[in-house]
Amino acid sequence: MESLFDFKWSDLGDIELGRPNLGNSTNVVNYRLLQYSLMSVLKKYYGNKKAKQLLREGGIVAGIEFCKNILNIDLCFNEFIAQLTDVLIKLRIGNLRVEKSDLSNYEFTFVISEDLDCSGLPIKGNTVCDYDEGFLKGILDSYLNKNFIVEEVDCWSTGGRVCRFEARISNEN
Repeated sequence: MESLFDFKWSDLGDIELGRPNLGNSTNVVNYRLLQYSLMSVLKKYYGNKKAKQLLREGGIVAGIEFCKNILNIDLCFNEFIAQLTDVLIKLRIGNLRVEKSDLSNYEFTFVISEDLDCSGLPIKGNTVCDYDEGFLKGILDSYLNKNFIVEEVDCWSTGGRVCRFEARISNEN
């Protein structure tokens, strides 16, 4: 799947070369500072709906590149999901679990606990993992070569203690 954006995995650079002393780790606060401050600016200039769309699109681009560069797309579905689960834990992004899987109809429910984006946030009554929706969509689109819709239906920010995402194939394939 070819991206319409100019971001490529190589744009991330050589972290080992650039951070010989600090390494490849950082605090979750740094990630959230970037995400939530960027979201605040996007909302100011474009409104909430457009800001959410833009963050979701960024997640799609990231998911596509992540899938192409980190994951083995030649694996069968169960092995691919096991690999994805392991990589998300290794990279400390979150703990992925498949709650529902209907491969014949391309319908899935994914649960992520200890989510990088929102675990521990105060309850605000709305989902906030727009980037994650896009990220999962980009991975699914790339792996299954289909166009998916991914929607977060439970979130720390809505009072859930996990993030739950429903994924289904788009009618616009």
